[in-house]
Amino acid sequence: MEMSVLYMTHPLIKHKITILRKETTTTGEFRKLIEEIAMLMGYEALSDLPTEEISVKTPIEETVQPVIAGKKLAVVPVLRAGLGMVNGILALVPTAKVGHIGLYRDPVTHEPHEYYCKLPEKIDQRQIVVVDPMLATGGSAVAAVDYIKQHGGKRIKFMSIIAAPEGVSELMKAHPDIQLYVGCLDRCLNKDAYICPGLGDAGDRIFGTL
Repeated sequence: MEMSVLYMTHPLIKHKITILRKETTTTGEFRKLIEEIAMLMGYEALSDLPTEEISVKTPIEETVQPVIAGKKLAVVPVLRAGLGMVNGILALVPTAKVGHIGLYRDPVTHEPHEYYCKLPEKIDQRQIVVVDPMLATGGSAVAAVDYIKQHGGKRIKFMSIIAAPEGVSELMKAHPDIQLYVGCLDRCLNKDAYICPGLGDAGDRIFGTL
């Protein structure tokens, strides 16, 4: 499992996550930090994108240089908090297609329920990056990957800024074939299934709905 899980060590990511955690961080600052962290993590997650060589004419001469090959990348945020990470990935790959998976967590059982799923066409031919700032119990993450696979998705990466050990274990047990990128692994879940020390509800803090 550890071969499929990559924990971020870059000092910029660590620094930005620390600021993200502060309860005094404003909505605007929080939103911007989520986007910046997603871009920094995306740089790592997309390091193995396939390339092909094409002919390019510079002001000096003709040359053969690499470009990204194959069908465009698909970014799939888990609604609603995952939306905050999308622009960070699009800053790296502006031509990426964007799908959406809507899930809500039952407040009592903490089980995920789907209410929306819309993915780009030819999803089976695309590299897919699923984004959700928090990986807590792993239930929503497992469900999101389930739905993508049911629609034909094969090459899947999952990006979370903060994760609990329970969520990492649950996701990788259910889907050992995916790659998981984690900004920071926190201590545990509390009795309400919130990550500790965490940062609260990412969706509420991104959209100012506290």
